[in-house]
Amino acid sequence: MSSDNNNIIISPTSRDADSSSTTTTTATSSDNLSPFPSPAAAPVALSWPPDGKLNLEWIQHIMSALDWSSRNLPPSAFPSVFSVPVFDALVLTASKILHKEPNCLQIETLDSDSTVVVVGDLHGQLHDLLFLLKDAGFPAQNRIFVFNGDYVDRGAWGLETFLLLLAWKVFMPHRVYLLRGNHESKYCTSVYGFEKEVMTKYGDKGKHVYRKCLGCFEGLPLASIIAGRVYTAHGGLFRSIPGTPSKRSKGKKNRRISLNPEPNSLCLGSLEELSKARRSVLDPPWEGLNLIPGDVLWSDPSMSPGLSPNKERGIGLLWGPDCTEEFLKKFKVKLIIRSHEGPDAREKRPGLAGMDEGYTIDHDVESGKLITLFSAPDYPQFQVSS
Repeated sequence: MSSDNNNIIISPTSRDADSSSTTTTTATSSDNLSPFPSPAAAPVALSWPPDGKLNLEWIQHIMSALDWSSRNLPPSAFPSVFSVPVFDALVLTASKILHKEPNCLQIETLDSDSTVVVVGDLHGQLHDLLFLLKDAGFPAQNRIFVFNGDYVDRGAWGLETFLLLLAWKVFMPHRVYLLRGNHESKYCTSVYGFEKEVMTKYGDKGKHVYRKCLGCFEGLPLASIIAGRVYTAHGGLFRSIPGTPSKRSKGKKNRRISLNPEPNSLCLGSLEELSKARRSVLDPPWEGLNLIPGDVLWSDPSMSPGLSPNKERGIGLLWGPDCTEEFLKKFKVKLIIRSHEGPDAREKRPGLAGMDEGYTIDHDVESGKLITLFSAPDYPQFQVSS
């Protein structure tokens, strides 16, 4: 169904993305107010349903429990609310769902009253996620959520944020979609706080919990196409991987074709190439043949035309307005929504708008627009500590 008949909501703020879609503004700053009344006493510890089926009551329980524990318990007491067996059951169930999904999700809406809410980086800001869910409305048959990655790191409650989103995914797998961000990787989580957070919260079980999270990260899809008209991904666009046949060895059994990317021939990749990329890697490679996952997660827009290596990050690409136009026109979409850049990143990017409003329109071209969306208003937040 065309986006002409649907609402696309970007959080935290937006304005009309193009003349053929209705875009609604949604505020996400919680102003330190909980959207759920915190109980005076500790909530009952979470237990996994005997039949393994989650319901709305269980989801509301986990939201209330995570909110309460984040305000009243030291990090090391987190297992008293969310035990390792419950963690294992949730992550295993969610991972099975995620690993079966394609690299690029095709998200179709049911009818003209459907709304799709796209959320940018969260970075462990649990309370803003809770506020957002209340403000935009819970996922429902006519309300779909697409989360654009970076759930962890640089915030105190990355684990809670990720577990809550996994719970919603298990409960409503066709109404909640979780894409991968560059921080859903072994490298970033070991450098920017998530590994330390998990070890602080789970102690001697921390390595087990961290390893299970990494395995779940590998299953997260890379991108989505909403209603055939909106492309979303954490970083953005990606290159084609051109190939040339290698010399054939003697004998039929030893014949093989290898793909060798030409270093001086960068061009945009196709959705078919995206669908065939190998996403199940702990850290997307910056060299070799499997470059598309790294591009999708790490690339940035530029005001300079063309496609070039992203030397600032050391991985991914920079792409100009001409590339945005080419992508929109070639794949018949009207809008690209990506995330990946917060206020600190934009301060170093001359020619591109700042992130004070939580979003920017970076490219406005003939065929549509490119938006950068960032949904962590307190970024970078304080880190967890013992």
